[in-house]
Amino acid sequence: MSLSSHLIPAAESPERAARTTALFEARKSASSGSVRRLLLDQIVELNLCVARSLAHRYRARGLDVEDLEQVAYLALVKAAHRFDPDAGHDFLAYAVPTIRGELRRHFRDVGWTVRPPRRIQELQGRVADVQMDLAGRLGRSPKAGELAAELHVERSEVEEALAAEGCFVPASLDRPVGESGDTTVGDLLEGTDAGHPSAEARIALGPVVRRLSERDRRILLLRFFEDLTQREIGAEIGVTQMQVSRVLSRIFDELRAALEGATSEYAAAGGRPVSSGTGHGTSDDGYRTA
Repeated sequence: MSLSSHLIPAAESPERAARTTALFEARKSASSGSVRRLLLDQIVELNLCVARSLAHRYRARGLDVEDLEQVAYLALVKAAHRFDPDAGHDFLAYAVPTIRGELRRHFRDVGWTVRPPRRIQELQGRVADVQMDLAGRLGRSPKAGELAAELHVERSEVEEALAAEGCFVPASLDRPVGESGDTTVGDLLEGTDAGHPSAEARIALGPVVRRLSERDRRILLLRFFEDLTQREIGAEIGVTQMQVSRVLSRIFDELRAALEGATSEYAAAGGRPVSSGTGHGTSDDGYRTA
């Protein structure tokens, strides 16, 4: 059975193929460029149903079917432009792989919510292609070993590709599970420790904050722990709001430089902790550091 007979009704396939061949022959002998373009348009319109059929085979994988149809139609146009009728092949034998390849490329580029390795992406497309044919021959869903034998790959690779199927459209966390339906997928997942990021921040900032002067540490305390405004901080320590703003900017610069320096020292020491000293001096804003 020919490839095209899998894609369009058997009664229509010979008629469409004959009409397509006749249009290509007419286009080859046409002397006018406008006539050749018109004949090419007719070829594309005649075979749009084939492109649509291929696009709809991928409709349950999370991408909008209209987008898939547009990709398939564009691939059909490219195939019509590139097809050489003198090569002695049926047009669909050339167009179908071209359209399918464009659809797979579209999925590879934009269709993955979670992107598995490239080999798994490509193998999953091949698995999807043979699943339907095998199901028709076997009268049931094919097993992983049968798919592997059909594709001449290891069973473990097929199982990995099948496991990645949800990467197109991951299951909703609100999806009910169990017989009662009172429990959702999200209920079964471990919660995130809200204190973990802040603990990391305290570990990183602790040593460098201790290098600051007592006044600088007090300003940080008033700003970020007592949530005072710059104006309120100025009133508390007896300076203007503008001076508080400059002090905060200077503190941030010192902390940033200290963190970057600590990271460089840590890497240079081969991942061993580096002891920190205490800095003394006078800051650019006129405050003497402790």
